[in-house]
Amino acid sequence: MSIPARQLYIAGKWVAPVHAGRFPVMSPRSESEVGSIPNATAEDVDRAVAAAAAAHADGGWGRSLGRYRAGFLRAIAKKVKDDKTQLAKLETIDCGKPIQEAEWDMDDVAGCFEYYAELAEKLDARQDAPINVGMDDFRCRVRREPLGVVALITPWNYPLLMAAWKVAPALAAGNCVVLKPSEVASVTCLELAAIVHDVGVPAGVFNLITGTGQDAGAPLSAHPGIAKVAFTGSVATGKRVALAAAANVKPATLELGGKSALIVFEDADIANAVEWCMFGAFWTVGQICTATSRLLVHESIATEFYAQLKRRAESIKICDPLIEDCRLGPVVNKSQHDKILQFIQVAQQQGATLLTGGKRPAHLAQGYFVEPTVFVDMKAHMQLWTDEVFGPVLASCTFRTEAEAIEMANSSIYGLAAAVISADEQRCKRVAEAMQSGIVWVNCAQPCFVQAPWGGVKASGHGRELGEWGLESFLSVKQVTTYVSKEKWGWFPSSQSKL
Repeated sequence: MSIPARQLYIAGKWVAPVHAGRFPVMSPRSESEVGSIPNATAEDVDRAVAAAAAAHADGGWGRSLGRYRAGFLRAIAKKVKDDKTQLAKLETIDCGKPIQEAEWDMDDVAGCFEYYAELAEKLDARQDAPINVGMDDFRCRVRREPLGVVALITPWNYPLLMAAWKVAPALAAGNCVVLKPSEVASVTCLELAAIVHDVGVPAGVFNLITGTGQDAGAPLSAHPGIAKVAFTGSVATGKRVALAAAANVKPATLELGGKSALIVFEDADIANAVEWCMFGAFWTVGQICTATSRLLVHESIATEFYAQLKRRAESIKICDPLIEDCRLGPVVNKSQHDKILQFIQVAQQQGATLLTGGKRPAHLAQGYFVEPTVFVDMKAHMQLWTDEVFGPVLASCTFRTEAEAIEMANSSIYGLAAAVISADEQRCKRVAEAMQSGIVWVNCAQPCFVQAPWGGVKASGHGRELGEWGLESFLSVKQVTTYVSKEKWGWFPSSQSKL
């Protein structure tokens, strides 16, 4: 399947970059070039921001009723559903995600746009909500208004879904957007631009530029015409984005990395806990910011737990991700592949015990594949225990007491997600409340719902996506107060008064 040769999408038109640059799309399953995408620079960023600013100034989108915007969001959702098979294949070719996962992602993309269409309609009823200020002479109301032009910078692990998480609420709130997807995987976001065009979203409301972080992402983050930046990616890049936005006194929502802990207590059903552990660590080849890649197992069940985990990890089908029953595809590119293998090598050098995996699968000489890898006997100082890998590598150790498990889980610079598995409901409640993270899963790992808030604390970032929180993050709240009394308001002395 060939990659469509798209250009940048600015002001409702497909346009070539000012410098006419393009760079190759490399398939992680074949390690070969399968197409190319445009390489935007600062001049293209200026064009995209100007187009969005003009659309915002026109007011046809931002001042429209929510139900008007909802119609376009539903049309986008329908087109995603109609094009699901093609979009999923493009995503698999572009980033290596198993085809079945990619198809499920497309369902979630459509669901995200449908959900925010509903919230856009509900926004109409919430407009001009009265506030009781306790004084009969004054009437106070609150308006929720779009921020203006917002910059959306998205990652490569869920290319179209992460874009939907930002684009859908931003448009629902009435903003005009400039989307900059990761240069590592931009293909389905370019197809989103085609869908936006096909359903007739007004020109300039949605703009898309592709390019590197240095050439396109940095000037977009620092652009004075942007009202807000919403970013998902690494901690290092997130810091630069936040500093660039702060220089213009603009807010930035940051959804950054993680090193999430999964705690398995002695009363857990071992077979069930192993399945959740596998899902939490190896789904999407472990390339998830919330991956529960630190496993804490109670020492009394560790031997049996590790035996079952080893068998199950070694049974995962690793193959061409376009094969329907593939469960583990390649990681996204050579750079990531090399990084993961380096993590594995360092873990062995530091004395961790390799339970299974640790190398390229013997039957796959081509493609950026890594076996599902599990290390045990981890120590707190080891790199694999502290640093985010973003690959199918699980680090584990044992614990004795609940307090010890909580302390170990919280001993991280990250605070995105955590999970606890136990038959004791009260213990699960205690542990969930003690976890220093934005998301806690109880007797499960990795479920995600568009209705629920998503985001972290500490180095994992700040702000929330999804749910009503995702919509609110793209709205400005305005107070409008009216003096309604017929009495003359006096405070300063009249002009006839002697001073």
